[in-house]
Amino acid sequence: MPAASPAEPFAPIAGVLRVPMRTFRDSRGAFTETFRREWFPDIDWTRMQANCSVSKAGVLRGLHYHLHQIDYWFVVSGRIEVGLADLRASSPTFSRAATVVLSGDEPCGLFIPVGVAHGFHALTDVTLTYLVNNYYDGADERGVAWNDPTLAVPWSASAPVLSDRDAANPRFSALLPEHMPR
Repeated sequence: MPAASPAEPFAPIAGVLRVPMRTFRDSRGAFTETFRREWFPDIDWTRMQANCSVSKAGVLRGLHYHLHQIDYWFVVSGRIEVGLADLRASSPTFSRAATVVLSGDEPCGLFIPVGVAHGFHALTDVTLTYLVNNYYDGADERGVAWNDPTLAVPWSASAPVLSDRDAANPRFSALLPEHMPR
């Protein structure tokens, strides 16, 4: 019998799920189960890709979004403030934004569905692992300004370190209809 999903809805944005985890510790160290396909039975994981991102404190990555890919994040070490904005016009939480803090000290996964813009501000040096349900496809890699006034993600950051690409992300109002999630 498949393990019951520990996933809980993240109330501010439809379809985003928090996955609290149990860590087992002993004199040797610790063990945490971070993912099972059975926790997300409606997702096709046949083209799963695993990634690892290491960032220094003060870095902000995003906002990114996809039309054909979900993300599932887990902080291995450090702390991040995750920024989320619902870009799905058909969603009951369309254009709503929120933040949530994830920490390696309090293991929790975060499931981000297609069409929800996401990024993170590294509050400390951080190692983040994440799974996606599709192999990397640059044509599906989209972005929107991290500080877009229309989306108004409530970041604690005011002058983060950005990549050139993220600094050039367009505002929400400039996104073309064909680049918008449904």
